[in-house]
Amino acid sequence: MQQIMEAADALDVSHPQIYRDDSWRPLFAQLRAEHPVYYCPRSRSGPYWSITRFADIVRVDTDPLSFSSSYLHGGVTIEDRVAASFMQMDPPVHTEKRKNVTAVVAPRSLAQMESLIRERAGRVLDALPRNEEFDWVQRVSIELTSMMLATLFAYPVEQRHKLVHWSDVLTADLDDPESPIRTEAERQAGLQDFYMTMMELWQQRQKEEQSYDIISLLAHDEGVRSASFDEICALFGLFLVGGNDTTRNSMSGGAWGFSEFPDEWRKLKANPGLAGNAAAEIIRYQTPVIYQRRTATCDVELGDQTIAAGDKVVMWYISGNRDESVFKDADRLQVDRPNARQHTAFGMGPHRCLGARLAEMQLRILWEEALIRDLDIEILGPPTYAFSNLVRSPLSLRARIKG
Repeated sequence: MQQIMEAADALDVSHPQIYRDDSWRPLFAQLRAEHPVYYCPRSRSGPYWSITRFADIVRVDTDPLSFSSSYLHGGVTIEDRVAASFMQMDPPVHTEKRKNVTAVVAPRSLAQMESLIRERAGRVLDALPRNEEFDWVQRVSIELTSMMLATLFAYPVEQRHKLVHWSDVLTADLDDPESPIRTEAERQAGLQDFYMTMMELWQQRQKEEQSYDIISLLAHDEGVRSASFDEICALFGLFLVGGNDTTRNSMSGGAWGFSEFPDEWRKLKANPGLAGNAAAEIIRYQTPVIYQRRTATCDVELGDQTIAAGDKVVMWYISGNRDESVFKDADRLQVDRPNARQHTAFGMGPHRCLGARLAEMQLRILWEEALIRDLDIEILGPPTYAFSNLVRSPLSLRARIKG
């Protein structure tokens, strides 16, 4: 507790406890109002700059020349990590490598997936108990996301929960009292099964005709085929987490948001055509990825502050999505918000989330199918959250469907 108090005194918004406690809002409101570009001199990961206003986040995120994502400078998390995935590279190398895998979320691929996602969403909703308490996170969010992950990786759907476990190991915070791992060595050991499993699939896909799954696209790309083992494994990890966290956490965040603002659910029921906009608004409201880090490559003036070359710069997407100068009544879920898609949750610029359209589609379909069934969903209490400053992940959400 003393460590948390010291962090709060220094306006350190990087401590995972404030996200587990869901107590982050007033801290970011203070930063936006008083110190929008704030130098935190001490944290468990060392000093860093907090960027908390929408416009400043856009400025940093769209200037890869001044603010690097490269693993050579420490990568995209507050803790320095060396992982040679294209997410942790700068243009032009990042741009070229990103092209290798865009086909998996191209319009044609999404159209092929839509009917499958809709069928699965309907099946999951129909299987939920009536007049009986259940965990929305386990029965809906994880179930649907794990099936989509299995599809993206062309992995046996009956073994899909392995993918969820591997994703949780990859994003686990070592200071979490309930973490499945305690050291980075344990993390790597726990992921060896994932990496070797994916490499076996990758080698098998090289011998087959190309399909739209991620492993096949990577296996048939000459640039990836010549990459190192570590770089290929980093790509697997990137798609694992990217395919899991945004959708899974927003499915839970949406259910809780509708519970907090029941008038918005009634508004959606009256106008189901708002489902697409509602999906974007849920992602803004939830902000499943809390931040991204960059490293200044030169001295930069931002918000009357001078950021020195080599400094860590953290864009708090969760704060940008609460910036009242951009989003009126920002703490409120509003399914017809006119600028819902302007949110920062997918990032901006060259590193904008590759799977943004897929995530929105999955959320839209979930709520469309719930509306078709006229489900009366009752949320029985607030969610519990993960001990993480990277992903805003509900761990449980008690629910009941009347009927």
